[in-house]
Amino acid sequence: MNEWLSQAKAVDTAVYAAIAASDTPSLDVAMRRLSQGADHSKLWFAAAAGLTLLGGHSGWPAARKGLVSLGIASAFANLVAKPLTTRRRPERKEAEELARRHVQMPRSSSFPSGHAASAFAFATGAADAQPVLSVPLRALATLVGYSRVHTGVHYPADVLVGAFIGVSAAELAAHLLDRR
Repeated sequence: MNEWLSQAKAVDTAVYAAIAASDTPSLDVAMRRLSQGADHSKLWFAAAAGLTLLGGHSGWPAARKGLVSLGIASAFANLVAKPLTTRRRPERKEAEELARRHVQMPRSSSFPSGHAASAFAFATGAADAQPVLSVPLRALATLVGYSRVHTGVHYPADVLVGAFIGVSAAELAAHLLDRR
C-alpha cells in the first residue's frame, strides 16, 4: 500500500510540475480570474441568482439544490477534511513570468480543494433540478478545479478529492431535499 501511495504522489507531483512549467500567458490570466471569481463561492452565488431570476419554473429549485449542496460540501471540506490533513501547498516558482498566474496562497491544508468541492456540489445539485444545465455547469466546475492547479495552490489529487466531496454532498442534499 505504501508503494502505491508513493507512486500516486509521484504522479500527482509530476502532473502539477508539468502544468506549473507550461508557458500559457493567455490561459494564465483567465485561470487566475476564474479562480478568484470562485473565492468564497461568489461565482456560485451569482449562478444561483441567475437561475432564480432567469431559470423559469425550475430556476429556484435548481438554485436551492445547488446552494444546499454547496453548503454541505464546503462545511465538510473546510471544517472536517482540511483540519484532519496537513498536506502542504505546492511550492510555486516565483519567476516573474509565472507570477501573472498566481493567486494568493491560502493558509489551510492543500487537501482537499474546497473550491473544487463547492464547484462540483453546486453544479451537481443545480443540474439535478435542471438537467439541461448539467454539461455547462459541470464544465465550469471542471475549469474552476483546473484553475486551482494552474494558479499553483493545489495538486491535481486535491481537486479530484474535492470534486468527489462535492458530488457526494449534492447526492446527500438531493436525498434530503427530495424527502421533504
